[in-house]
Amino acid sequence: MKTVAFYTLGCKVNQYETQAITNIFENAGYNIVDFNKKADVYLINTCTVTNLSDRKSRQMIRRAKKLNGDSIVVVVGCYAQTAPEEVSKIEGVNLIVGTKERSKIIDYINEIETKKKKINVVEDIMNERSFEEFGSGIYKERTRAFIKIQEGCNQFCSYCIIPYARGPIRSRSEKNVVEEVKKLLNFGYREIVLTGIHIGSYGKDKKTTSLIELIKKVHEIDGIERIRLGSIEPNLISEDFVNTIKNLKKMCPHYHVSLQSGCDSTLERMNRKYTTLEYKKSISTLRREIEDVAISTDVMVGFPGETTEEFEKTYKFLDEISFSGMHVFKYSPRKGTPAASFESQVSPSKKEERSNRLFQLSKEKTVEFNKRFIGDVMPVLFEQKVNYKHGYIEGFTPNYIKVLCKGDENLKGQIVNVSLKETVDDFIIGKILDKD
Repeated sequence: MKTVAFYTLGCKVNQYETQAITNIFENAGYNIVDFNKKADVYLINTCTVTNLSDRKSRQMIRRAKKLNGDSIVVVVGCYAQTAPEEVSKIEGVNLIVGTKERSKIIDYINEIETKKKKINVVEDIMNERSFEEFGSGIYKERTRAFIKIQEGCNQFCSYCIIPYARGPIRSRSEKNVVEEVKKLLNFGYREIVLTGIHIGSYGKDKKTTSLIELIKKVHEIDGIERIRLGSIEPNLISEDFVNTIKNLKKMCPHYHVSLQSGCDSTLERMNRKYTTLEYKKSISTLRREIEDVAISTDVMVGFPGETTEEFEKTYKFLDEISFSGMHVFKYSPRKGTPAASFESQVSPSKKEERSNRLFQLSKEKTVEFNKRFIGDVMPVLFEQKVNYKHGYIEGFTPNYIKVLCKGDENLKGQIVNVSLKETVDDFIIGKILDKD
């Protein structure tokens, strides 16, 4: 039996897509092995969101050929899409696919085995207008399932390479999304996450549906108990949107609302499509209408031209909003984006200092949020054993508080009521209550 090994860099969408490709190989009779083992085929699903992502992608491509010099090395994903000629020059690469044509990978591998030649099928993604269906990204060992509903982005933030790697917005059909959710029930899933490159744009290309209409259809499916959304933009959060989702009981009260900066002048240079006032209004609407809602965000430090005054505005804004969690990252210039040529690039030392301050603020705000729920009883979906103390298992509340309890792996995939006892770092220690 032929063997294949996978390595995935980057976001949840990439992870979903790798799993979908894994299923294609399994259906073709391949045996899946660990990436560090000898395999007939190595597939690296690349990321290009930062220069570091590019470098890591190249490292893993080279490592694959060292593991087996006779292997077929397949490079897919965003780095392959934006720099196919660069990837082609890396010794040992046999197949370059990019962010489309993933459904035909087995055919291309068979052609390479027959004709003994390198194949590069990367085309201009900016002309793509259809959502590529290439199987389900079901993880058979997970308790929370991600479903890709949308591809591409039309935002063109000045720092971001992703629109050039993923192309324009394309929405998956409601029918196919619903069918995949129903398949998930057969694997025992209780919670799903609707994800994509820019999910707020779902339906805008079709003009016959919308994200909220899709959510309502998924909500109708018996058996699924929790629905989450991937990252959303503040301009999605209208009064109508919130008034609809607050009445959908399966919707988890946790929203990751992308921010990037708490300073209007920085947001303008980033080509973000909102102001801090508009962002604050969106968050206020969520908090007013949805009880115990958790709101997390992304924030970037060191964007070109970010002065000390601008950073302090961001810090103050973040402190005022009080997110339940923040993903803090440092700006990295991306060749091909407008921001890469902006003047007044911020020094690495200043980026590091600002990142550390926001990271500390994030930890404080997470603890502050978690403490509000000490003494409450909340349902927890348990996911995995954890390296904390012997005999503990980890899970999450509907509003995405990480909870650790004494328990064994039999709890995995179960939703159990837990009494929340004390905060430790970014999680809460809880006590499982006896079932009636």
